Amino acid sequence: MKQLKGMMLSIGAAALMISACTGGQQAAQTTVSGLDPAKFDTTIQEKPVKLYVLKNESGMEVCITNYGGRIVSLVVPDKDGKPTDVVLGFDNIAQYADTLNSPSDYGSSVGRYANRIKEGKFSLNGETFQLKQNDNVNCLHGGGTTGWMNKVYDAEQQGDSILKLTIVAEDGENGFPGTVTAITTYKLTADNTLDMTWEATTDKETIINQTNHNYYNLSGDFTQAAYDQVLYVNADKFTASDKLYIPTGEIRDVEGTPMDFRTPHAVGDSINSDYDQIQNATGYDHNFCLNTAGDDTQVCASLYSPKTGIFMEMYTNEPGVQVYSGNFQGVGKDADIIRKHGLKYPKHVSVCLESQKYPDSPNHPEWASPVLKPGDKYFSHAAYKFSVK
Repeated sequence: MKQLKGMMLSIGAAALMISACTGGQQAAQTTVSGLDPAKFDTTIQEKPVKLYVLKNESGMEVCITNYGGRIVSLVVPDKDGKPTDVVLGFDNIAQYADTLNSPSDYGSSVGRYANRIKEGKFSLNGETFQLKQNDNVNCLHGGGTTGWMNKVYDAEQQGDSILKLTIVAEDGENGFPGTVTAITTYKLTADNTLDMTWEATTDKETIINQTNHNYYNLSGDFTQAAYDQVLYVNADKFTASDKLYIPTGEIRDVEGTPMDFRTPHAVGDSINSDYDQIQNATGYDHNFCLNTAGDDTQVCASLYSPKTGIFMEMYTNEPGVQVYSGNFQGVGKDADIIRKHGLKYPKHVSVCLESQKYPDSPNHPEWASPVLKPGDKYFSHAAYKFSVK
């Protein structure tokens, strides 16, 4: 799922240096995850870009760039106390910004509309809007390379644990109506929870559906498919999709299908099933209809690595969660792209858990509405709590 134009890159040639404790030696200043902040310090779209670091006293660190509101690394202690980075990504801003040679939605704050809209069309008050068609004939993630994941947010860090990112999207951007002001807030709590909220207002009736697009591999080993990751999804039903990942309108029961994760089991148990939905997507790329009914105090999904003991619980006020198993990773040209730590990623290397309104909701009035009107405020919440077991 998922040239550099009007851009000025000013990444320093030398790493940021700090004094070592002995002998006056110099060492590169890096984050716990091994990132060099200097490789993110630049100017894009005539705005400053940098790497922001959130941390707590429980050993968790989250590194975020205001380019696309992207989470670049997320470090949590494993069962032995070892700091482990559990999300995919790049180790420099140049690759994130190079949408021609290394396009990605890694870790991004997706807007203005996450997931797909059929043929890039929807209607409001009798008027039909044609959006950018960037995924076959469909609109994906608000236009992809020209969506919010590749825009520079204004950033305000509040202490060690809060980062607030603001973006203003103009009326007509990628075909969407209304000038929208949107705020994404990342908060790291003492109990190792990454809490995310999305808020937005508009001057004209529009649609909005934001999410975070982290690719998780809780083993910390990004050289292997994540087949042993144990997934739980609190959902009795899912939205069936066609071969272009657009909902058909049918809501199916998970009972008796490979879509049933109500009892936790390894992703690899069913990822190669001959079930039509798995075959269409060559894995999982589906919206699950959550049983939590908007109650973000209930666990809606979880992921567990037997290797590291890292356990992640997800909470959201949204009606759906997209489970995506990295089906396009390591396929075609993607197989040759170098990521963090000099690695190339294989297919199915990760699992995404994206809170959302159902895909193509603007064309399904029977589903939860993504419409935002002037005077109203959009609010979406997702939290990911990490522990070990």
